[in-house]
Amino acid sequence: MFILSIIWNPSPEIFSLGNFAVRWYGLFFALGFFFGYLIMLKFFAKEGVPVKLLDELTTYMIVGTIVGARLGHVFFYEPSWYLAHPIKILQVWEGGLASHGAAIGIIISLLIFSYVRKKPFLWVMDRIVIVTALAGFLIRMGNLMNSEIYGLPTNLPWGFEFIRSTTPSEGLVPRHPTQIYEGLSYLAIFFLLLWYYYRKEGKPAHGFLFGLFLILVFGVRFFIEFVKEPQVGFERGLTLNMGQMLSIPFVIAGIILIYLAQKKKAGT
Repeated sequence: MFILSIIWNPSPEIFSLGNFAVRWYGLFFALGFFFGYLIMLKFFAKEGVPVKLLDELTTYMIVGTIVGARLGHVFFYEPSWYLAHPIKILQVWEGGLASHGAAIGIIISLLIFSYVRKKPFLWVMDRIVIVTALAGFLIRMGNLMNSEIYGLPTNLPWGFEFIRSTTPSEGLVPRHPTQIYEGLSYLAIFFLLLWYYYRKEGKPAHGFLFGLFLILVFGVRFFIEFVKEPQVGFERGLTLNMGQMLSIPFVIAGIILIYLAQKKKAGT
């Protein structure tokens, strides 16, 4: 039986100079912060918040995202391997970032920022999650260029044959391009959150956008995991994989945040 598929074998490097290489993953990761900064500039200007505060917030975000995402991948998925090769933990440009770890890292770093700068934590999060959704889209495009985090075999016509990363044991067969599924979902969430922010004239109920983000992003992640290839061996055979188990608390937290935001709004 003839099955249509897309042959996918791009180089993860854009160009290299000696031992130095510029990779697609690193470019998309950097673009997430670049576009996020420009969008946050618009928010701060609209609300009359000093730009100097945004520069400091960006620093907290960068540190929280990179450290949280990397350590999340290390400890949630491959702790024994990374502890045996600790220098690899620093090589972020090679990939291996966990969105759940990034979420935890961002929350912790922004809790510190909110405490230091006396800004309401939920005010900060309601704006940060908008640009975080866009960054999530870009990072998944980086995963696509790395030919990683792909899905299970499929006979759908848009299945991708990931030449570069397929092992002999897996077999070269069309697979769900789960990077695209997730990326487009995050892009749609970004536009939804952005629309709601402007619909409310930059004054959404504290915690509402943060809660909506958690429900949508981790809800999408939960369902896409059903067609995603397990990232590490111990996930095989589990009813729910690590990504799904980690998503559930975030969805529950989102529901609670929206409930509290609506309750507070009703009481005003």
